Amino acid sequence: MISQSIPVIWYVIVAFILFSVGIAGLLLRRNAIVLLLCIELMLNAANLVLVAFSGVYKDLSPQIFVFFVLIVAAAEAAVGLAILALIFKNRDSADVSQFSRLKW
Repeated sequence: MISQSIPVIWYVIVAFILFSVGIAGLLLRRNAIVLLLCIELMLNAANLVLVAFSGVYKDLSPQIFVFFVLIVAAAEAAVGLAILALIFKNRDSADVSQFSRLKW
């Protein structure tokens, strides 16, 4: 059986596209939930590059770093959604342009 591996440049290109979509979403959208999703997309793009280069250099330390990044991203999503739920309950909107201050 012939083993064909995908060149690492393809992983970098896909990660660049994902990161670019995340940046574009962060700059163009106003919905807070979409902003949180764009941040998650950018973190996953960085994780993809770390795992790809981890496979190239046969080193497991970037994969351990990816594990911790995923934990931080999950905590960020949980806390961000909790704060967003409280803001939505008080303001009836998830539009970030209306959040000039977070004073209750």
